[in-house]
Amino acid sequence: MDLQATAVVDFTDVRKIYTMGDAEVRALDGIKLTICEGEFVAIMGPSGSGKSTALNLLGCLDRPTSGEYLLGGRDVATMTDDELSTIRSERVGFIFQSFNLIPSLTVLENIEVPLFYAGWAGRKARDRSIELADRVGLGDRGGHRPTELSGGQQQRVAIARALANNPTIILADEPTGNLDSATGVEIMGMLNELSAEGRTIIMVTHEDHVADQARRIVTFMDGLIQEDRELA
Repeated sequence: MDLQATAVVDFTDVRKIYTMGDAEVRALDGIKLTICEGEFVAIMGPSGSGKSTALNLLGCLDRPTSGEYLLGGRDVATMTDDELSTIRSERVGFIFQSFNLIPSLTVLENIEVPLFYAGWAGRKARDRSIELADRVGLGDRGGHRPTELSGGQQQRVAIARALANNPTIILADEPTGNLDSATGVEIMGMLNELSAEGRTIIMVTHEDHVADQARRIVTFMDGLIQEDRELA
């Protein structure tokens, strides 16, 4: 990590504690993590290690129980729900293992969903969705619905949707988890292209060969960071 680079996300002593009956679950137990602009970071760890909880906090889908989370220099704890929603819409793009496409919508309509929430409409939104469908190689599939696409094509739609508002941060949760190996290579190629453009990519994965394509690997264990290493 270049210490002179601009920090995009910064965790300081972040904890996330859940109460389940009489039990207290420390999903994150005092995390310090800084990720700078343009980094491609893979987060690894066994089930229950805290990696998915960290990703949810990074994407402002949840708030820390304690500690400080600065997103672009702003303290997330001080933001209203509306401000967090705006941050998610404008600065963060999400890619999920299960694609999370809306079955009743076409490819172009799925890509337009975040544009709708950002106040785009009509021709402007449609032109942007066509542009992104072309970018991910689905320009001839714009009128198709998710059930008419392969898993790899669905994940391409998800990537296009994540790019709709030109976010600075891409959060990818097991982006190749539901894909065969050849299709997974294609999707990772697209993420590497986005990284080369200077976008910040934070990816959760349990697959070593996928993590090895990042520039840095952060390994979680029992709610703590066990290892943080840069790749050559």
